[in-house]
Amino acid sequence: MHAPLGDDYFNVMQSMLEREKEFTPVTASIVDRHVLAQGSKEKVIDNITRKDKEEKPDLVVVTPTCTSSILQEDLANFVTRASYSSKADVLLADVNHYRVNELQAADRTLEQIIKFYLDKEYQESNYSITKTKHPSINIIGGSTLGFHNQHDLVELKKIFAEIKIHLNLVVPENTKVTQIKDLPKAWLNIVPYRETGIQAAEYLLKNFQMPYVDTTPMGLQQTAKFLKEIQSILNGQGYECNFESYIKHQTSFVSQSAWFARSVDCHNLLGKKAVVFGDATHAANFAKILHYEMGIEVAWAGTYCKPDAEWFKAEVEDFCQRVIISDDYNLIATMIEESEPDAIFGTQMERHIGKRLNIPCGVISSPVHIQNFPLSYRPFLGYEGSNQIADLIYNSFTLGMEDHLLEIFGGHDTFQSNTSKIEYNNGVIWDEKARKELNKIPGFVRGGNGR
Repeated sequence: MHAPLGDDYFNVMQSMLEREKEFTPVTASIVDRHVLAQGSKEKVIDNITRKDKEEKPDLVVVTPTCTSSILQEDLANFVTRASYSSKADVLLADVNHYRVNELQAADRTLEQIIKFYLDKEYQESNYSITKTKHPSINIIGGSTLGFHNQHDLVELKKIFAEIKIHLNLVVPENTKVTQIKDLPKAWLNIVPYRETGIQAAEYLLKNFQMPYVDTTPMGLQQTAKFLKEIQSILNGQGYECNFESYIKHQTSFVSQSAWFARSVDCHNLLGKKAVVFGDATHAANFAKILHYEMGIEVAWAGTYCKPDAEWFKAEVEDFCQRVIISDDYNLIATMIEESEPDAIFGTQMERHIGKRLNIPCGVISSPVHIQNFPLSYRPFLGYEGSNQIADLIYNSFTLGMEDHLLEIFGGHDTFQSNTSKIEYNNGVIWDEKARKELNKIPGFVRGGNGR
């Protein structure tokens, strides 16, 4: 990447958050004062050729940044010149960082890489593709630092193994660019997240007639719909299969969330009100789970993914009082404060808002902090994901008994008064030292009004 010093923080994030021992490092071609004064000259080309010799990669992707756009650097020219002296393929990510956000850039770049290698492999008009003997799928999407994406992919692989569908490729996870030519051999494509993978799936549908499923298997109802769509496509291609018994068994005996939704514990959530905000995939599907599976009122649902505004509205407008499309943090904070929900389900930013307003918040979408990169297995997709989501929903609400216990024991945090002396109704004045001693005694032990 051609960027200022500090923009290569990806390497630190990758090792700290995903905790991967082996990951693709980012090399920064630093924009310093010399570049600002004289231009990059040969600096970008030298960095590309140097990494080509050191790492011996199959592909080098050069990513523009806001800084390179401001400087109007001709990165396309640099890439062309570098490709003459590099053994690796050199590709410029075709994105304008002022017109698209990070998710759109990732989606476009993934499609660009896939298109580059497939066009090169199948440039002859009379090419032939042999499908795998047994039904197989490609999983397209899921990214490093994505919200629980690594756990989700493990859960999806488990489901496909159980229904005896082979995995052809998982792109981009652990797929070499030399394997991309095998993508068309699969029977269909799976796109678990709208944010990354849709453009690549559309390209494969248009050029290789590969159908795809973009229903996200989040929650019991959506997972059943997801499997039925796969079943329909496979039946249409001449492979007889029926996943009804698998769906019934998983819903009744493996996933606990269906049972939990009918339990007394979940009935305590009736009448509760929630708001949902996040990326389009997670926010829309989480709102559906709250409404259809848990019976919780969704006051409003929103997303910051403006390009998916129409899709998002169509998904949630039937049961949400309002639909919000905005990336304005302050507007979302105001909306939450006005709504006065019992719980928030959103990103790390909404968690901060909830802390300020004393409203519990469950994090369901990026952007997130390190605590949402758990060491334990915590998928959000599939049947195990439905258990995790049910736990998150239930634990995010402050229930009546908890309110009662907080009142009895004085809360989790001891309230510190700004005044040095406090006078109660009986006329007794407690100074700060006496108040600290009093707070050591639980309210129910004191008797009366707890004083």
